[in-house]
Amino acid sequence: MNVQEPLLSGLMERIARALERIAPPRGAKPDFGAAQAFVWQAETGHFQPVADVNRVPLPLLRGIDRMRDTLLSNTERFAAGLPANNALLWGARGMGKSSLVKAVHGEVSGRASPAHDLKLVEIHREDIGSLPHLLAHLRAAPALRFILFCDDLSFEAQDTSYKSLKAVLEGGIEGRPANVLFYATSNRRHLLAREMAENERSTAITPSEAVEEKVSLSDRFGLWIGFHHCSQDDYLEMVRGYARHYGLGVPDAELAGEALAWAMARGSRSGRVAWQFIQDLAGRLGKPLDG
Repeated sequence: MNVQEPLLSGLMERIARALERIAPPRGAKPDFGAAQAFVWQAETGHFQPVADVNRVPLPLLRGIDRMRDTLLSNTERFAAGLPANNALLWGARGMGKSSLVKAVHGEVSGRASPAHDLKLVEIHREDIGSLPHLLAHLRAAPALRFILFCDDLSFEAQDTSYKSLKAVLEGGIEGRPANVLFYATSNRRHLLAREMAENERSTAITPSEAVEEKVSLSDRFGLWIGFHHCSQDDYLEMVRGYARHYGLGVPDAELAGEALAWAMARGSRSGRVAWQFIQDLAGRLGKPLDG
């Protein structure tokens, strides 16, 4: 026997015991008082608290006023215990879909009444199949209200996990708990790739019905909030808003010229490109982006 095998075995046992101490036991009751936001860990079946959510203040999200007002109003009603809709935020990349979800949660949870404390729970797309297990925990905490958030949701060929989500949104025996709202972002309006839909149609006996089950998933979102590529004026408004908020102190003509050159080099204009420009500019000026 290799003399190193007992040493390796002992090391692996110590690592396993350390991991068991770090992760709460499976089936343990979640401590939703630990934070305002959590990430669902499907492998261990627990909620990882997020002490500092990566988000920007709601007033800094420019050029998406209609989308902001729609989602904010829906979330405020939900936090107040009133009827509200699941929301699908779809469309152009980099236009603030996920940023809006996080910013709206921060805005509403900051002024929610103790009776309707609003939590944000993120579930990764690949963990959608574990939704029934996750929702059992949320259903068991009726005094709290939860926004269940999935970023960049989409489904590829042979992916059947969408059925778990479909049953939760509508149609399942239990359905969505009254204290849970589902928000998802996607670049695809119908959550499936164009080539996937075309393949389904070309090989099906009844093409119109072949993709109906997958396409109908998006129909189960009561709110469809579309995001489109921004104009030059909207892009510059975003840049100016960031520059004012962080006190960069660059003359407007110079700021606009550099921002447009940055966008031209990137080949696109979006909220993400505006923020990346501001980070570059603040770095060159030696100014931290705090507050």
